Amino acid sequence: MKIIGLTGGIAAGKSTLSRMIIHRRIPVIDADSLAKKVVEPGKPAYNLIIKHFSRDVLNEDGTLDREKLGNIIFANENQRKLLNKCTHPFIRREAFKILVWYWITGEKMVILDVPLLIESGLQKWVSSVIVIYVSERLQVSRLVKRDNLLEHVAIQRISAQMPLGEKVKFADYVIDNSGDLSETEKQLNIVLAKLYPSVWSWLVTWIGPPALVTLGI
Repeated sequence: MKIIGLTGGIAAGKSTLSRMIIHRRIPVIDADSLAKKVVEPGKPAYNLIIKHFSRDVLNEDGTLDREKLGNIIFANENQRKLLNKCTHPFIRREAFKILVWYWITGEKMVILDVPLLIESGLQKWVSSVIVIYVSERLQVSRLVKRDNLLEHVAIQRISAQMPLGEKVKFADYVIDNSGDLSETEKQLNIVLAKLYPSVWSWLVTWIGPPALVTLGI
């Protein structure tokens, strides 16, 4: 099974690319979705967050107030690292279980969609890395519009991640998502055609389990 890392920046359009990939019947493991799952009330990561950040980060119904928690972690790198320590081990566990299932069922290729793919060092454990690129100015514009943020808040959140200009240095393939979706889709088709394994290469990679890939998430 070939495992491909997909990453980008905030508001670079990664979720749009993931939907395009799923439409092509290629499985996508979305780390953001797993992150939401592991912090549901009562789960170990949820309890750790309350322990370190107090119940002030909860809504009245006991769920996490993601906006309040986001304001805390994007303003303070140490708090952001603390949150990652609370959640990442459990995200790794969930990703591992899904990868094993896809391996058992004989999938030829799986996309690992991880925002912090490069920052976490996970690029060392995947076959290839795809980086979705847009300019920082466009990122800010999209984030302000999407999340109704003030510009300086949007800039602060984008700055919390590695600049896209740095991420592309680790990329095997770069997809520019600055234009219209039809152009983005053309680029994606070209990349996937190059990456999709032949039957022979799939058989070779299927022999070894994909467990190590989750080490860096």
